[in-house]
Amino acid sequence: MSVAVVGGGQAGLSVSWHLTRRGVDHVVLERDTVAHDWLDRRWDAFTLVTPNWQCVLPGHAYDGDDPDGFMRRDEVHAWLRRYADESGAPVVEGVLVTRLREAAGGGFEVVTDQGTLLADQVVVATGGYHRPVLPAVAAGVSADVVQLHSADYRSPDALPDGDVLVVGSGQSGAQIAEDLHLAGRRVHLALGSAPRCARFYRGRDCIAWLSDMGVYDVPVHAQVGGLTKRESTNHYMTGRDGGRDIDLRAFALEGMRLYGRLTAAEGTSLTFSPTAEASLDHADSVMESIKDDIDRHIDRTGVDAPTEPRYVPVWRPEREVTDLDLRGSGITSIVWSAGFRSDYSWVQVGVFDGAGHPTHQRGVTTTAGLYFVGLPWLNTWGSGRFEAIARDAEHVADGIAARSGRPLVTDGAAPRGVAPEGAVAR
Repeated sequence: MSVAVVGGGQAGLSVSWHLTRRGVDHVVLERDTVAHDWLDRRWDAFTLVTPNWQCVLPGHAYDGDDPDGFMRRDEVHAWLRRYADESGAPVVEGVLVTRLREAAGGGFEVVTDQGTLLADQVVVATGGYHRPVLPAVAAGVSADVVQLHSADYRSPDALPDGDVLVVGSGQSGAQIAEDLHLAGRRVHLALGSAPRCARFYRGRDCIAWLSDMGVYDVPVHAQVGGLTKRESTNHYMTGRDGGRDIDLRAFALEGMRLYGRLTAAEGTSLTFSPTAEASLDHADSVMESIKDDIDRHIDRTGVDAPTEPRYVPVWRPEREVTDLDLRGSGITSIVWSAGFRSDYSWVQVGVFDGAGHPTHQRGVTTTAGLYFVGLPWLNTWGSGRFEAIARDAEHVADGIAARSGRPLVTDGAAPRGVAPEGAVAR
């Protein structure tokens, strides 16, 4: 086999499309079913944060009737399944890769639960979010309290009656808190340091402004802090009901309880640091700085855009609550939105740093023939979004084709659904 692509999600399918176009023999190995993570690790009401017009994969752009809307979980899954079917991707489902190592005679041994495959080149397209993380403090919580990771949260009705504590205010935590709040559950939210972004500003979706400004196209090495940018937390907002801000202060006015960072748990007694107000102020300051950037872009380009008043905080805590009794507060469940840890223990090739992250240049490792695609900040901030995954996959496919002795696709035309460099796909 010339190339083995490990992972049948959007990244693996995008690489497959480009390899097919270049005439490179390959197989896509998927441990479960195509794009299964979209169903297995998202809640029932999950909605994309990025607008549908940014849903662009090689040869497969969003073609629905709501380009400025936001697909829900099941719609994204169906869109990706259709992509796999229409592209004719050579996906073999239900094959678990258990080990990848260099072969003695060159190339790689891809060991699976159904046998060993020899491949000249390998693309790891399994993403970067493998193992849900529970913080150490979770072990101190009473066994009477139901605890689950955000990856296992499905709906308000699936939790026991009573109040719910959500720990973490990143993108998932804020949206899950919103989901519970809109369902009428009383929510307690422990805030972290996550920033936020307005959904709309001066007549447009902020993501559209940022896309026009080229923010999603700046390589990670050109960012302040360089590669450390890969550890950044995404801004919280929502695409629910056509898209809107997530204003936690407004939720507090409506009854949501906000706390600082959770620092300790013993039975039903929890301790928080007095950082709730600072966390809210930080999130708002980032949102306003993004608006400053948009204002400068509008002034510089002369775009005709309406003016808009700036955000004024609608709520501040009268005092910081640092101690909480779960039983006394009626809290029966905790949703931990504490992120994920990557796990490449099955990749037995020396391409990792001391923290276990693959080292690469835009997906190309120092081990000839081994590539990674689909990682956040693989090359740019946009690398975690469909549109930039298409570009990253093309770059990797070009390298594979060159090593395979196949001609590059150099007709200058962008594949169907892919915007030319510098253009905005709408």
